[in-house]
Amino acid sequence: MKSFRTILWVAVVALAGVLVWLTMEVTGSKQQLAEGPFGVPFELVAQNGQPITEKAFQDKPTALFFGFTHCPEVCPTTLFELNGWLHKVDPDGTKLNGYFVSIDPERDSPELLGQYVSNVTDRVKGISGPPAKVEEMAKGFKVYFKKVPVDEKAPNGDYTMDHTASVFLLDNGGRFAGTIAYGENPDVAVKKLEKLIKG
Repeated sequence: MKSFRTILWVAVVALAGVLVWLTMEVTGSKQQLAEGPFGVPFELVAQNGQPITEKAFQDKPTALFFGFTHCPEVCPTTLFELNGWLHKVDPDGTKLNGYFVSIDPERDSPELLGQYVSNVTDRVKGISGPPAKVEEMAKGFKVYFKKVPVDEKAPNGDYTMDHTASVFLLDNGGRFAGTIAYGENPDVAVKKLEKLIKG
């Protein structure tokens, strides 16, 4: 009986230790999100062919979206809505940045992405680059994406991309400040952007 109690106490102490560790890990992650720039350092290519790094997300509040040009609905809808929201909350375009990062750089060259984006909005800039660097950057920003064959029997290997559909909101230090979900109520989305500007 005594040995059972000893084993039970050891288990309780071990469990308490695990809970303390988990609490510290979660708290540390939250503090990192709150205190430091979100994501990871990167060097990709802007739609104008010039290099672009994480510093572009740190000079003013930023709305950041990940998608691809062959996207049938989510991406063009999000770009169109984001364009309207940005014009509403920041008419002269001096308070907010907007970026669209391709998670399909094999097909989306910076030039092609720039043409695609500029057909929908003048307030969002496209970002692409070498596939390995894009993948590293997207994963560092906690973005889910996966290549999905349209038809495995198709000879041309056509595919689409599953991906995170939310718009990430970053403050003027590049810190995570929230998201706008796909299909978000427009009034709520505008309020989130207004709050982002005010800090």
